[in-house]
Amino acid sequence: MNTSTPGAPRNGARWLTQALEAEGVQTLFGYPGGTIMPFYDALVDSSLKHILVRHEQGAALAANGYARASGKVGVCVATSGPGASNLVTGIADAMLDSVPMVCLTGQVGTPLLGTDAFQELDVFGMTMPIVKHSWLVRSVEELPQVVAEAFRVAREGRPGPVLIDLPKDVQLADASHLPDHRPATVDPVPAPEAERLAAAIELIAAAEKPVIYGGGGIGLADAVGEFRQFVEASGIPTVLTLRGLGALPANHPQYLGMLGMHGTRAANMAVQESDLLIVVGARFDDRATGKLTEFAPFARVIHLDADAYEIAKLRSVDVAIPGNVATALRALTPLRGNCNAWRARCAANREKFTARYDAPGQDIYAPALLKRLSEVAPADTVIACDVGQHQMWVAQHCRFNHPRNHLTSGALGTMGFGLPAAMGAQFACPERTVVLVSGDGSFMMNVQELVTIARCRLPVKIVLLDNSSLGMVRQWQELFFAERYSEIDLSDNPDFAALAQVFGIPATRITQRAQVEDALAALLDTPGPALLHVSIDARANVWPLVPPNNANSTMLDSNPAHAKQRRRVPMQYRLDLVLKPAEGALVRVIGMVERRGFSPSNIAGNRNADDAGRWHVQMDIHGTRPPETLCHQLRKVYDCESVQVVPVAGTPV
Repeated sequence: MNTSTPGAPRNGARWLTQALEAEGVQTLFGYPGGTIMPFYDALVDSSLKHILVRHEQGAALAANGYARASGKVGVCVATSGPGASNLVTGIADAMLDSVPMVCLTGQVGTPLLGTDAFQELDVFGMTMPIVKHSWLVRSVEELPQVVAEAFRVAREGRPGPVLIDLPKDVQLADASHLPDHRPATVDPVPAPEAERLAAAIELIAAAEKPVIYGGGGIGLADAVGEFRQFVEASGIPTVLTLRGLGALPANHPQYLGMLGMHGTRAANMAVQESDLLIVVGARFDDRATGKLTEFAPFARVIHLDADAYEIAKLRSVDVAIPGNVATALRALTPLRGNCNAWRARCAANREKFTARYDAPGQDIYAPALLKRLSEVAPADTVIACDVGQHQMWVAQHCRFNHPRNHLTSGALGTMGFGLPAAMGAQFACPERTVVLVSGDGSFMMNVQELVTIARCRLPVKIVLLDNSSLGMVRQWQELFFAERYSEIDLSDNPDFAALAQVFGIPATRITQRAQVEDALAALLDTPGPALLHVSIDARANVWPLVPPNNANSTMLDSNPAHAKQRRRVPMQYRLDLVLKPAEGALVRVIGMVERRGFSPSNIAGNRNADDAGRWHVQMDIHGTRPPETLCHQLRKVYDCESVQVVPVAGTPV
């Protein structure tokens, strides 16, 4: 049956495309399939720009990145069943980070609902905990109210994702009698109460060690300008959360850095000593507070937030100020804090504990590379990142002039977020530089979207930090699981530069810090997309670090166990093993030896006389660590026929 006859009455799908245009939607991301075909047919006659991704998760995360970078509603589309379920992670990510999205999913026809029809899945029920609201449209007459409500709910108050499930027969139904779409009015966030503001002013005037603690709600409330004016006028030292980065320029004299698990010492020390916390758009997340019962133990709390349910959810407050954050900040701005000595002390700590970039050796030091990237890229560059060590290095060492320029999966921690999010940001901000910083683990999660970037010639610049391991998991296993490394080895990664080139994307690989300056310049100067594959030390860790369930005052700058190891006398061992034949096996073994803290030398190998298919390999290894973990990993990861280690003196270990 031909459902797209020229001149045919407007059906539900065509009405929907016109409604999206009326809502100001210009770009949407999706992947077609059976039950959403009427909508895709209607796109042919629409002004909407549809981006064909290569996996539905890429569609949801691209819409997510589009919304984060622009402040507009992101839109993604998928068919029923597996298409809809593939959107779930991207929807959950948007919900937890308060990102406005409208997700459209096809559904089997209404007569087939509940019959286990082909590709039928209850996406309405499945997504209920991870959306602000969802609708299953059962008749074409419901479309005007549902679409208007969906965009209103996504935008209003604390933003977030919504879902519209569209049965195929509703899309095909006659909609010629429906009125043209009119967007619903978004109710403004209520103004704060004057009595609460007066109480806050009283507390600020009396405080001797106040700290402003800003979060992602500042950007969500479009209150960046008001926040900066308040910080400047009050003179109060300020810290920011991961999602709040960019709310205050990194070089502002009152800015102490990010607080929390991987925050700066100056920020965490100030919060722990403070007698008043002025919390603006933050929610006392566990990665920011550390052990909550020991967080800011001497501080009274003023909490400003558009979402009243976040106030006193985890920490009792002395003054709660729900409502419009920008309005509240304007009311507090004329006040000047009486904290000159405290401000000077915090500034001295910031200088004392500033990050150092003079790491020894010639290998590439990731924090220094990212700091330099931030310096040479345009000031309004959007940096997206994935999840892991590189995410924390970006937060610590890159500078942002607005929260929308820092795209990071904060609450959900979605590996694979970065590539599609950067793609969405580039569509949202076509005139600006967009950089993706990713790790070798996360990058492979949505690597298929390189095709989308290449097809659309999106000028996204990719910096891929490759330590051939799941770096953050490895760091935690090193610190908190007695170096019992389990399933973190990625030494069989592909050649990422060659992989990018297969997709038609120019790529370069660097291994030495002397190459960094020219490589960054070449990356940023390349027209269109480009990838820089950066090899870094697999043993590099993110410092500082607050151990889990510890107070933020207990920060580590190195592994305490390694301090003991440095006092040990270096030992030399002979490693003797038999390898099954596999391409690159010896290279991977050497990499494993080095990542476990040993230096290999005198490497020799020959085919086993008993079995020509196997290799007998010997090498000397030097180090201060016991070799048992290395032996265990070699047996487990590389399926060695045998592994033996003896000291040079000849006594078996």
